[in-house]
Amino acid sequence: MINSRDIRIEGKHQKPILADVFYNDDKSKKPIVIFCHGYKGFKDWGAWNLVAEAFANAGMFFIKFNFSHNGGNAEQPVDFPDLEAFGNNNYIKELDDLEIIINWVTSSGFEFKNQIDTSSISLIGHSRGGGIAILKAAEDSRITKLITWASVSDYKKRFPKGESLEIWKNNGVMYIGNGRTKQQMPHYFQFYTSFIDNEKRLTIATAVKKNQIPYLIIHGTEDPTVDVQEGKQIYAWSTKGELFLIKGADHVFGVKHPWNKEQLPKHLSEILQKTIDFVSL
Repeated sequence: MINSRDIRIEGKHQKPILADVFYNDDKSKKPIVIFCHGYKGFKDWGAWNLVAEAFANAGMFFIKFNFSHNGGNAEQPVDFPDLEAFGNNNYIKELDDLEIIINWVTSSGFEFKNQIDTSSISLIGHSRGGGIAILKAAEDSRITKLITWASVSDYKKRFPKGESLEIWKNNGVMYIGNGRTKQQMPHYFQFYTSFIDNEKRLTIATAVKKNQIPYLIIHGTEDPTVDVQEGKQIYAWSTKGELFLIKGADHVFGVKHPWNKEQLPKHLSEILQKTIDFVSL
């Protein structure tokens, strides 16, 4: 297997996007799979490298990347050395980053173009990244299959309301604690205003209903972060959707960061095989 890590791609918003590619150099044209990480996530979180290897071993060209404003940087792509960037992130920037990745992999100058089949591009999104994958799939005809793992169904309902929203507006920033790194992670008020200014484009329900490509919706029944009802709601909106519930699975399907084992946990192994089979159809 070949992997190329921390490839620096020029972003649209003054920060680079770091990407990894995994594939087996068997001279065949491979379906492309692009993975979008979630909130407080990054491409090297937990067992994502093992996931990448599994897709490559299944005959796919796998790409994972850091959103440009996820809080990492080119020198330290793991965790969150750049909290200022994190605070200035928003959904539009993430959609732009994903479009840049798609443009990069489909460009005539793509370094690995002899390895890929650009007529087969699947998006996978986890958690908040699931929403980004849904939105992009609905607006980009190059995407041929969509898979979400524990995806959110509604961005708007996650914002503060009432007095909490007013406090955020007046202060210009609110902080969310990161239990693992112990950082207080900022969200500047632009995160909210950017959503309101682009609400029509960023409404997940609209995108799901518009989607006309095969769509696999995966959710754990014991997800404490994004309730399983959100996965069921997405399925109810969809016309091309297949719902796959993992009994007893949590939000990260049994993984944590760091993940120092060579084996994947049971629930992640299940969703991985289901996803590989779906992409291979």
